[in-house]
Amino acid sequence: MSAEFGGRSGRQGKLSQWLRGRRPKQAAGDGGRETLLLAAAEAGLPLAPAAHPAGYRCSCDRVGCPTPARHPVSFAWQTQSTTDRGQIERWARHQPQANFITATGMTHDVLDVPLDAGREALDRLTEAGVEVGPVAESDDGRMLFFTLTRGTPEDEDEWWPCELDCHPETMDEHPGLRWHCRGSYVLVPPARLPGDDGPSVRWVRGPEHPLPDPLSLLEYLTDACARYAGDQPDPTGAAWPLHH
Repeated sequence: MSAEFGGRSGRQGKLSQWLRGRRPKQAAGDGGRETLLLAAAEAGLPLAPAAHPAGYRCSCDRVGCPTPARHPVSFAWQTQSTTDRGQIERWARHQPQANFITATGMTHDVLDVPLDAGREALDRLTEAGVEVGPVAESDDGRMLFFTLTRGTPEDEDEWWPCELDCHPETMDEHPGLRWHCRGSYVLVPPARLPGDDGPSVRWVRGPEHPLPDPLSLLEYLTDACARYAGDQPDPTGAAWPLHH
């Protein structure tokens, strides 16, 4: 993206500092967080507020929350998700501890893989000269590759399903590669998970990188996941399954 990305050179500078892991002191509060959220929105990623850590628990009032600090705060998150700058600024300032999710299947999808497999694939993609878009990694051992969406055509028959499709309620069924498309979401950086002080979900490659076609990444990711799965026995002694 051009030098105009972010609209203001000051905000762009703060974004660069965050992505290098050199967060300025004044960004310890909302400033750096808001900069990154607005950068994601300006790149076309629709956002909505999510829960946040409350110590080692979730900020929601659900007893035994199965996805602490990882879920939207509203059941209407799909229609609520937006790239509107003013709305995101209001959310960020009125909910200073909130994480944010980005709804997939609107303008973008996310290919979500185990961290080691993702790092291997990213190295191979870079060596091969394949265009890679925004990439984030999470302290829970996952790497997220942001891509163009497969789309939401008016004619539902034109939308092709995939066995890799992952929805929030099916996350545990996809220990290998997950494809977040319609009806799913992921946390967008910067986000915190329970028990962590700093950002637990952070950009490896920022949202200024254009979104690639998912099919240009898929072979590299599935190959890396296959090798990773072969090295990860489950408690019964069998290899982890790769869904494809």
